[in-house]
Amino acid sequence: MTWTDLQSALVEQNYVASDDLAVSLHLALSLRRPLLLEGAAGVGKTEVARVLAAAQNTQLIRLQCYEGLDASQAIYEWNYQRQLLAIRASSEAGETGKAVEDRIFSREYLLERPLLSAITQDVSPVLLIDEIDRADEEFEAFLLEILADYQITVPELGTIKATAVPTVILTSNGTRDLSDALRRRCLFSYVDYPDRTTELAILKARCAGIEAQLADQVIGFVQTLRKEELEKVPGIAETLDFAAALMGLGIADLTENPAALQATLTTLIKTQSDRAHITSEVAQRIAGKAA
Repeated sequence: MTWTDLQSALVEQNYVASDDLAVSLHLALSLRRPLLLEGAAGVGKTEVARVLAAAQNTQLIRLQCYEGLDASQAIYEWNYQRQLLAIRASSEAGETGKAVEDRIFSREYLLERPLLSAITQDVSPVLLIDEIDRADEEFEAFLLEILADYQITVPELGTIKATAVPTVILTSNGTRDLSDALRRRCLFSYVDYPDRTTELAILKARCAGIEAQLADQVIGFVQTLRKEELEKVPGIAETLDFAAALMGLGIADLTENPAALQATLTTLIKTQSDRAHITSEVAQRIAGKAA
């Protein structure tokens, strides 16, 4: 599959990928290297993994990162309750010793978390490590060991090697600097807010029934709004919500009903300070430019 074939496959999943992103994904697949997608929240980084899994007809396994994430939550842990029940049942049956220990520390009692699950699939899945910048640096270092060889060592069981190497997508919103070691390990692509043509194509793909005039106005409004001094800049998902809200209210022109336009800004504006900044007058000014 060429990168243009991959780009077309993503379009079939209603995802419009730039040439740069499509090439990066193609290289990640052909070189079997993790791909780090960096960019602001809301530009569609997480969606890349979802549509890639759908395009390849494979499983998506997601690890959501957060501060304090540790190995037991990301890789594996033992099912302690089942182990205790098994020990009690064995004791009542008069069974003790190594036989009991071997049984309770077998795969049957192992709870697979996303990283272990990703390397034990028969068919290569897409492993999404979402918002890696939210995890601690210690976890980032531990992750590097797994990405190096795609194997995990469980002391009681030995080394578990990947049956099928997963396609790994990491995302980062840039809330902290990632280590040089992780960046060197990964291919890299910066995902920016789409240009007008690309975002219009996304809107038409996701909101098939939208009128051409309204679609043009929606994209013009949102792209102009992003230039305002906002705490939370609206992403692509907010653009789609905004269009759906307008269509639901039967609005075909952003300038025809200022009150309705202001009400639909709840889909775009997500903080009180931004709501205070984008007054009805400001919204009408932006709508006028978009018309």
